[in-house]
Amino acid sequence: MWIKTIKGLGIFLTFSLLLINCQTIQTALENALQSISLTDFKANIQTLSSDEFGGRAPATPGEEKTVNFLQQKFAELGLKPGNGDSYFQEVPMLAMKVEPTAKLRVFKKPTTLEFNFSQDFMAWTLRGVEESGFDQADLVFVGYGIVAPEYNWNDYEGVDVKDKVVIILINDPGFETNDPNLFNGKAMTYYGRWTYKFEEAARQGAKGALIIHETAPAAYPWEVVQNSWGGTNYTLASEDNNMSRCAVEGWLSLEASQKILETAGLNYADLKQKATQPGFKGFSLVLQASLHFKNDVSHVTSRNVAALYEGGERADEVIIFTSHWDHFGTDPSLEGDNIFNGALDNATGTAGLIELARAFTNLKQKPKRSFLFLAVTGEEQGLLGSQYYATHPLFPLAKTVAVINIDSLNIWGPMKDITVIGYGLSQLDQYVEEEASKEGRQVNPDPTPERGSFYRSDHFSFAKQGVPAIYFSPGVDHVVHGKKWGLEQRDKYLAANYHKPSDEFDPNWDLSGAIQDLQLIFKIAYRLSEEATFPNWNEGTEFKHLRDQMMGIND
Repeated sequence: MWIKTIKGLGIFLTFSLLLINCQTIQTALENALQSISLTDFKANIQTLSSDEFGGRAPATPGEEKTVNFLQQKFAELGLKPGNGDSYFQEVPMLAMKVEPTAKLRVFKKPTTLEFNFSQDFMAWTLRGVEESGFDQADLVFVGYGIVAPEYNWNDYEGVDVKDKVVIILINDPGFETNDPNLFNGKAMTYYGRWTYKFEEAARQGAKGALIIHETAPAAYPWEVVQNSWGGTNYTLASEDNNMSRCAVEGWLSLEASQKILETAGLNYADLKQKATQPGFKGFSLVLQASLHFKNDVSHVTSRNVAALYEGGERADEVIIFTSHWDHFGTDPSLEGDNIFNGALDNATGTAGLIELARAFTNLKQKPKRSFLFLAVTGEEQGLLGSQYYATHPLFPLAKTVAVINIDSLNIWGPMKDITVIGYGLSQLDQYVEEEASKEGRQVNPDPTPERGSFYRSDHFSFAKQGVPAIYFSPGVDHVVHGKKWGLEQRDKYLAANYHKPSDEFDPNWDLSGAIQDLQLIFKIAYRLSEEATFPNWNEGTEFKHLRDQMMGIND
């Protein structure tokens, strides 16, 4: 009898100890969550987006202030340098600025059309040269400028564009037709992004590539194009001085494009409709064009900021938080307010990194895995800092569990939902769903997939290498005002403030929703840190074979 009693007592004590341990862990997690400080979060957004930081452009005094500020904050929280004994990863770049007096001229005897820089077109070169352009180059319309074997699509088939200038539609055929069987329907694929179109034009041997701008398929108005490419442009430095790129890359305003096509005897709307049809082939416009500009070019070094919170028994396995610290700096040519403060985009996300670091350093017991807090440069110029890290990783990608990207946090208050850009692509969805459900929140995909957000922020640089990555975006179903109101706030910001000097800190922002999202992200990341598994991409996604190869998984 006494043996049974002792056994029963042992089971009871074991169960009690497990219960106490669980309660202790839960209490520690709650304490860490509560350490995410609204006051500090708000203050750091204000500092990063202040005029003193000058718009945080790479390789400017604004960068110096920004990266030193972040280093100080991470060091104060007890995080270690993420790159040996340094908090910085140097990113070699070329910085280039085109003279704004450049003119684009289009010829069809006896007619000559002349277009003005900024008003009618934006153009630049990513080549490290002091002058660039083209002279009497043939213009070729190549539809959407896509070569996609998996969709049986090739806009360049049968057309010679070597040393010619291609004119390209933005987005992809699925957007225009809304046909779910054409590409990805309304949702943009990578083939719809301007980055892809310039890359493909260069592969085809084109001398220049000009994309026709339309607000809806581009997802932003012409003013955003002017602000995004009108100042200093940056690209990663390369061994060939980027001579493999087109001599000229740029945008045409819709009005300028229509004039050019009318001169060729073509109607823009009819041409666009034809370009959506399978089997469309590019063709010469029987027009020539000339454009020359001087290019102020210099080799510069920007920096990613990398701070490490080292884990316990599996410290060599790393979960990366990313957020870009950069914006567009200051444009002296603008009258009045000429500082692109980038408060929402992305001082909020950068300040959010600091708060997540604060939460993890407030845990009494270290997580099993490590965390890298990575504030990257050059996102606004084409994901440059994250691209550089992903191809020059400080920690092996095969030991990188996941990437969680934060770009523009919620400024509109608490939401009933959370948006995951890339929802449905990876096993990370399950973690988000389970943690969100505990809070009674819905997990939703991107409400505007036609804008191509999955390809427009830093998680994509890691996805291209095979690392599972997700990007959290604010929900839209406001607790008080509902979904319609939430979507309206997004659209208002995009129209009024996105990539404009007016993206400034507003003391009337309701940042409680951002804190809510940061706490959810913390819970998801903590769960990942305590497991031994490595999430993967879902079957059928374009990135899964890369992760499988990386992890040595056989088909």
